Amino acid sequence: MTSTINSNYEWIDNWAAIVDNESGRNNGRTHGVQITSTGNVIVFCQAEPSILIFNPDGVLLNSWGAYLGAHGLTLVNEDDVDYLWLTDQNSKQVIKTTLDGSVLQSIEQPSHPAYTDGGQYVPTWAAVNEKRLGGNGDIWVADGYGSSLVHRFASDGSYIGAIDGTEGAGRFDCPHGIAIYNRQGRTQLLIADRGNHRIQCYDLDGTFIHSFGSDDLVHPDCFSEHSGLLLVPELFGRVAVFDYDNRLAGYLGRDDEAHNRSGWPNLTRGELKPGKFSSPHGGTFDSEGNVYIVEWIVGGRITKLRRNSSS
Repeated sequence: MTSTINSNYEWIDNWAAIVDNESGRNNGRTHGVQITSTGNVIVFCQAEPSILIFNPDGVLLNSWGAYLGAHGLTLVNEDDVDYLWLTDQNSKQVIKTTLDGSVLQSIEQPSHPAYTDGGQYVPTWAAVNEKRLGGNGDIWVADGYGSSLVHRFASDGSYIGAIDGTEGAGRFDCPHGIAIYNRQGRTQLLIADRGNHRIQCYDLDGTFIHSFGSDDLVHPDCFSEHSGLLLVPELFGRVAVFDYDNRLAGYLGRDDEAHNRSGWPNLTRGELKPGKFSSPHGGTFDSEGNVYIVEWIVGGRITKLRRNSSS
């Protein structure tokens, strides 16, 4: 499977684009992507508008928001209604919104000794232990660009505590993206321990389970899961895929030299290669197993990998 995984998909370059305006041309880095329960594709980008909602054909349906530090994007469903959790690395906001942008909840910087001792708080991603899936509604927030902590909050936003990796495989170094999935028969909090080139897994009480990927990953960003496969975009020019037993299935769009090119990640459009990724930052499966990848590059890049019907 490792040698054939790319043949499972048809590459659709520039499947969709951010809004072409001054804000997008000056920044517009695409940092998160999620699929709604109706099959629409939501992209989070560092421009105004920041939230872009496309139909399955790549047609822009709606856009809103001014989150110029747009980073993590998480979709949850409560009582058959979709909501978003947004993290903005510039404003340090972690907020829950409706799909049309109404803010419903905000998670504030927690009271933790790391910050009273001068450490920075720069949240990068959020994950929710969803009640519809048997969870208790806890909200986990990764401080990936600040003090390398992962914080736990109750559903009402009250602070519970933090983990820092020393309970597990070792101190986190940029816990960049987090997600909650049922894998190998148990619900787990997955943490992209990016600086340590691995994934650390915890139960939903914060107890370490295991880690994996240290031999296979170089710069993991975040996660998406479908039918036992785990998608892990890697900033340095590739997307890793693991099977249900956390064994590497292969890489999508691998270009190990991309980050060595002059000007990376902000390469010119002519330098971006169809079939090859440059700087993946977010990715997701849809319900049919198609893959959407967004990249950290000025002006954004949104690619669809359509799953072949025979794969």
